[in-house]
Amino acid sequence: MVRQLERNGIVKSARVANAMRAVDRGNYVPRNSLQEAYEDHPLPIGWHATISAPHMHAACLELFEHAGVVERGNRVLDVGSGTGYLSACFAELVGCDEGEGVVVGIEHIDELTLSSLENVKRDGKGALLKPDADAPFRLVTGDGRLGYEKMAPYDAIHVGASAAEIPEALLNQLAVGGRMVIPVGGSTGQALKVIDRLHDGSLRKRDEMGVIYVPLTSRDEQLSPARF
Repeated sequence: MVRQLERNGIVKSARVANAMRAVDRGNYVPRNSLQEAYEDHPLPIGWHATISAPHMHAACLELFEHAGVVERGNRVLDVGSGTGYLSACFAELVGCDEGEGVVVGIEHIDELTLSSLENVKRDGKGALLKPDADAPFRLVTGDGRLGYEKMAPYDAIHVGASAAEIPEALLNQLAVGGRMVIPVGGSTGQALKVIDRLHDGSLRKRDEMGVIYVPLTSRDEQLSPARF
């Protein structure tokens, strides 16, 4: 999978390639989708959510890597962490296994959070799941639109669902020199936006590419059978 992403020019850096190789996507997809785990398309994971296609995960990781915001010791917030796959990739990049960085994955649905914890264990990374309150890697249930202020500010904020507008709380939790990658838009079109907080505190925004993501919603909307 990673070799194909490299051949297609999506994975460019050795660090991103190594992080993706260290996290086996087959351990982070539903058991009934194992035969498709390494194919380059999104997969449903329940509750109107998906695990993104490998090329989208790779593209986002490269955007953060290029900005230098996922170095060892940096802090990452992964909103809509789903199965935990991308959070685990971030953990590889920032060195959570050695206590050098912090990664927080946040998900609305408690069942998804619990299954993502099992996925991390299945992938042989159970040592990341420390019980103490200051654990450097954590997968939690909550409203990701509000961020996770307890561990803020973050050098990198990834949002894995499309927002009609950029949540103000996430902007407030983006560190100086940090980068946010978030799909913004609705049913008529979405753009993957890259937002950098400059050293004078101002924000620089640009569109990276057109995308299609599931919407960033409330927990009740996500649980509603009539949502889509």
